[in-house]
Amino acid sequence: MRKVNFIIAIVTFLVMASSVANATGIRTEFKEFEFTLVDDLYMGKKVDAIWTLSYDNSEKPVTVVKRNTIEGTEYLVSSEFFAVRYVSSASGFGVKPVRKSWSNVNSRINHAVINQDQLKNQEIISPNKVDDKMALGLIASYLPDLLNDGYTHLLN
Repeated sequence: MRKVNFIIAIVTFLVMASSVANATGIRTEFKEFEFTLVDDLYMGKKVDAIWTLSYDNSEKPVTVVKRNTIEGTEYLVSSEFFAVRYVSSASGFGVKPVRKSWSNVNSRINHAVINQDQLKNQEIISPNKVDDKMALGLIASYLPDLLNDGYTHLLN
């Protein structure tokens, strides 16, 4: 009888633990994403294009702003709680911390949301310069890994 109760308790615990992990958004798969070009907006001289990125028909889109700078083509990827930039230059394509003047996100919040190890791992995603289509696809693919566990719900 004790063994049966023990097994029931373990099974119940595992079922509850897995449902809690899914509810917090610890690590979800982002299989579908969609970019929408924002074209009804005056962007100014320093902005070349703006897209919204939505995962799995999310109502919390991420904004991607394209700028050409002396470093290369930069894509500022931001939401209410994080901001990073992906750069496509002669030395390749990868992520870099966002410039403070380009971000409205508190740096402490941004640091809590962005995984610093992944920030280093994604410094060079491609050794070649990439075009907009490839850059947007890479951003959508690598961005979920850039967020710390527990913050992936910000994408869906």
